Amino acid sequence: MLALVVAGASTAAAEHRAYYRFLVLGYVTDGLGHPVRAEPIKLIRDKTGFSYLAATDDKGFYLVVCRLGDENVGERLTLEIGRVVTRISARFDPKNHADDRGTRVDLAAGKAIERAGWFPSTLRRFLGSK
Repeated sequence: MLALVVAGASTAAAEHRAYYRFLVLGYVTDGLGHPVRAEPIKLIRDKTGFSYLAATDDKGFYLVVCRLGDENVGERLTLEIGRVVTRISARFDPKNHADDRGTRVDLAAGKAIERAGWFPSTLRRFLGSK
């Protein structure tokens, strides 16, 4: 019985490491470039149907954290921002266990734009680090 408890604790600790999560973040703005507040966000793992929910803040920013491990590289995800639906792939280096994994998807004037290269700087800004 003790072995099961220890194994469970070890697995739970691993769940919080960067290489067990994939972040999708971005900004939602209207046709005039103003932030859209309280916009519902849903990220769906196409393989499992499991969904993660969020909403934009006062600046139109959102962050969704989903559980994906090394074995999920390339997995297809559906992102719903309000009524707009777009599909993305979980792209990351499964050998890199140091950097956060994720992408940035903005919704500007009703059009979803993936800006994966902007992900690291946006996450740093959100976390308040340089």
